[in-house]
Amino acid sequence: MDVVMGYLDTYVFDAIYNRAGALTATEPLARTSIVRQSLSLFVFIYSYIMAFYFGTAGLSYKLIYDKTQEKHPKFLPRQRFMEMACASRALPAITLMTIPWILGELHGHSLVYKEWDKYGYTYLGVSAAMFILFTDFCIYWIHRLEHHPLVYAKCHKLHHKWIVCTPYASHAFHPVDGYLQSLPYHLAVYVFPMHEYVYLALFAFVNVWSVMIHDGEYVASNAVVNGAAHHTVHHLYFNYNYGQFTTLFDRIFGSYRKPTHEIYDRSRRNSKTVQNAQARAIDDALPSLEGDAAASNKQKLQ
Repeated sequence: MDVVMGYLDTYVFDAIYNRAGALTATEPLARTSIVRQSLSLFVFIYSYIMAFYFGTAGLSYKLIYDKTQEKHPKFLPRQRFMEMACASRALPAITLMTIPWILGELHGHSLVYKEWDKYGYTYLGVSAAMFILFTDFCIYWIHRLEHHPLVYAKCHKLHHKWIVCTPYASHAFHPVDGYLQSLPYHLAVYVFPMHEYVYLALFAFVNVWSVMIHDGEYVASNAVVNGAAHHTVHHLYFNYNYGQFTTLFDRIFGSYRKPTHEIYDRSRRNSKTVQNAQARAIDDALPSLEGDAAASNKQKLQ
């Protein structure tokens, strides 16, 4: 991140802070100031993630997403706009909570390094694989614990409001939920060394991947990759497929559920018979997830 901030300081922030100092007749904040670094990081990260989110999710929705899914009985009225609003509310808080980790990196407390050959060129690929496995393992357990009845309603329930997702659901979380699930990406570089550019590339990749697993396009029936089909099963049936990138830890810890044929077959997926069966299964699962309050609410609606 110091590479990015170096460019931004030179071409953007130096002029802004110098101008602010002149207007207030005070000394401009130095590049080494924690206050300046925190403010600059917030502006950059929030601007980046908002542009990345709306750009990537927008392209996915326009070019890839099967919009007939919006006729599913569990698709909410104006859901796409609700997802956007939810993400827009959550991302500022998530950004604030992640700044200490990035400040630690800027001040040399992480294991990010600059020299391409410091650990050998083979390690660049090895570290990328380690990043995927480490974050997949951590997110698996964070995600699974968020489904515990004592936690689910307080933190993760909001994301499961989007039972039939659009790509805009990718970042539509409760702020604490979004922060917790992003935490392994920041923690990784405090656990093992990573080259700064490999880390930046992977950081961009994980945001794209988050959109991809919510876009409803089931390109391949792959038993290892936790793609959109596997994540659709998670949103439909809740207690399965907690992994982010692979199905490895779901298989090891007994929470794997293989997507059925109608998930991949668009005509069957859009069948009212299939969709109504999915809706009934969801209604049956909610009481065990949300406790007595959900069961009580369901009885009131009947």
